[in-house]
Amino acid sequence: MVRTIVLAVALAGLWLLLSGYFDKPLLLGFGAASVILCVFLAHRAGVLDFEGVPTGLMPGVFIYWWWLFVEIGKANFIVARQAIAIEPKLSPKLLQVVSPTKTNAGLATFANSITLTPGTVTVDLEPGYMVVHALTEALADEPAIMDMGRRVAALENGGDA
Repeated sequence: MVRTIVLAVALAGLWLLLSGYFDKPLLLGFGAASVILCVFLAHRAGVLDFEGVPTGLMPGVFIYWWWLFVEIGKANFIVARQAIAIEPKLSPKLLQVVSPTKTNAGLATFANSITLTPGTVTVDLEPGYMVVHALTEALADEPAIMDMGRRVAALENGGDA
């Protein structure tokens, strides 16, 4: 029941945030109907489990998102500096990174976090490891990538990142 309520509140909040309609009753009604339908379908499909609605992540996931936002900003600065350089020092590199995560959701979160960071892309994903392409030596910082994996693994275990 708790997961159902959390999903409904999250979907309603996302709908309000993305639509921006706070004063149009008809559109608010359509939004409420779509949230109810989505929650019903999720319940009917049986996906209201830990991976579908990870309520244990709630305190730490916001800290992780903030940390990831800062890392994306730093990497964006590195990539922008290379993009405007007269002689860019690009040194593409492939890394095989062992994932400290235990679940498929954790592995996907780790891989997506790497791909969201400018200058790095997860090009292959297997249980337990992934192959990452980095644009420069600075972005191919394996300890920093492993720190990201450690933070995702901490989220999986219910701790904060």
